[in-house]
Amino acid sequence: MDKKKNISMAVIKRLPKYHRYLAELMKNDVDRISSKELSEKIGFTASQIRQDLNCFGDFGQQGYGYNIKELYNEISIILGLTREYKTVIVGAGNIGQALANYTRFEKLGFSLEGIFDINPKLIGLKIRDIEVKDIDYLEQFLKKNHIDIGVICVQSKNAQKVCDILVKNNVKGIWNFAPVDLVVSEDITVENVHLSDSLITLSCLLNERNN
Repeated sequence: MDKKKNISMAVIKRLPKYHRYLAELMKNDVDRISSKELSEKIGFTASQIRQDLNCFGDFGQQGYGYNIKELYNEISIILGLTREYKTVIVGAGNIGQALANYTRFEKLGFSLEGIFDINPKLIGLKIRDIEVKDIDYLEQFLKKNHIDIGVICVQSKNAQKVCDILVKNNVKGIWNFAPVDLVVSEDITVENVHLSDSLITLSCLLNERNN
């Protein structure tokens, strides 16, 4: 199936939701679904669903609908979920520990290889059998192990320094939870998760609704 390039970020952002809902349908032994039925479950319009999926190829047939397992597998390929990604977490505070304990990441193919922190009280702590190591060993660890994704959960003042160490050692993906915009070259992919921004967005939406 032809995977077209230059797909809009808006479409890409919607794909994980398709993937999640299709997985639920498979668990419930549903084999086939129409764009209208999927619309009722996922919250996008049937027209939006057809437009999104047509960006990547001809998934369904009129009057026949979508084969759920086939569609799930194809979206998994598009999302890059048919391979394993080796990850490290830098920052073993509340957010870092929560991410390390979230087992669904492993099911999706994200393998946690190491956790690092600067706090002596956290160094030596075991999180799901992975010992938190001193951040001084981060660069040495990266040189010995191929890591695809670095998860940054440190204070904003330290985030760029951590990012630079990761990038210097061939980590190409950065998942950034620090409330700061990182400076990286074009060949590095950064996904920012600024929790306060998300909460403030919710505040704005509630404010609009109440006015």
